[in-house]
Amino acid sequence: MPSVTHDDAPPLADLMPWSVAPPRLGRGWPTGPDAASLKSRWDALIKAEGPDRETLFEPSRSRTLRSAVGQLPGQSSGTEKLARASGPCSEPVRVLAAPFDEQWLIPDHRLIDSARPELWRVTDEHQVFVVETPTEGDGPHLLATSCLPLLRPGRVRPLYRRPGGTEPNLAPGLLDHLSARLGLTPTAPDVLAWTLATARPPLTVPLTDDPELWSEGVELGHRLLWLMRRHGDRPKLPGGRRPYVRAPLPSSPLELRYDPEEEALLIDAGRISPVPAEAWDFHAGGVRVLEEWFTRRTEPAEPGTLAAIRPATWPQPWTSELLELITVLALLAELRPRQAELKVENQITTAELREAGVLPVPDASRRPASVLDHPEEGPEGQFALL
Repeated sequence: MPSVTHDDAPPLADLMPWSVAPPRLGRGWPTGPDAASLKSRWDALIKAEGPDRETLFEPSRSRTLRSAVGQLPGQSSGTEKLARASGPCSEPVRVLAAPFDEQWLIPDHRLIDSARPELWRVTDEHQVFVVETPTEGDGPHLLATSCLPLLRPGRVRPLYRRPGGTEPNLAPGLLDHLSARLGLTPTAPDVLAWTLATARPPLTVPLTDDPELWSEGVELGHRLLWLMRRHGDRPKLPGGRRPYVRAPLPSSPLELRYDPEEEALLIDAGRISPVPAEAWDFHAGGVRVLEEWFTRRTEPAEPGTLAAIRPATWPQPWTSELLELITVLALLAELRPRQAELKVENQITTAELREAGVLPVPDASRRPASVLDHPEEGPEGQFALL
């Protein structure tokens, strides 16, 4: 088969056809980098009465203290209107608030303008969310996470359409066609891994019919997936390259700087090194990841708002998270040359997939699957009909 251009590669939107817009919170205070502060914010809201509660809540067109909404799937928040709510805070859950920035969210439908319940229904330990991210320069085109992603404006594509890791969100017949052309037995996670390793602007995925190249790309993609999800063993750089705290971080840091000669991250008088330049320069979504991560934890909040309820001093867990983030970014940067070397010469083209009946995908594949095996509580304690 002759070489073809990336213009012949199928779009990601056809290979993983079901996508959802990311949740839209409408207010910032229900999310944050530490769970204890979120519970304190909820307590402050519940203790306030009348107009004070209204002001603290920060109402929008979609949510007020009198909005009637049901529980989020899989969560156990109250369903009475917030104007008279008095119960405890729902246990915060982990979310991806920004590229490589895992934070916490109060999973209460009454606090979220547009929560995308269809995403919550398929969120479990098996799920992987693929997140499209606007990119400039050499940043990743896609992110993968096990947490519910809040990043905007790109689409979210779950790997599975149902809980329990069942019914892959792939074009029907794609796995069978790949198996026939490669002489292998690819799985849905393998297709995801290949996609992470090879996706190109404007989000097309060149598919190879070369089993050796496929195996190489899948192995690389699984490494990318492991680093992005941070599941299992924690990633480590080889001895001598691991970042350590060389000078204690201040209790209330204000400034983040980088010393390229010393490969040191300077947080006021605090010092972390070695920090490879590739980790410091790592961009995603058009921003430097480390700077954005730091800003989200130190930027002053408006006094008197719920967002102003936050740790009085820098928590030790944040330092551990920062050291791991530096490691992840450095290891991801090391994989970029291997990604660039993956030259897909002989492609399985869009035309071939159409001829094989894999494309176009049926309309049902672009809609969420019916998930009817658990009840959901509607407003004011009534059961919701799905």
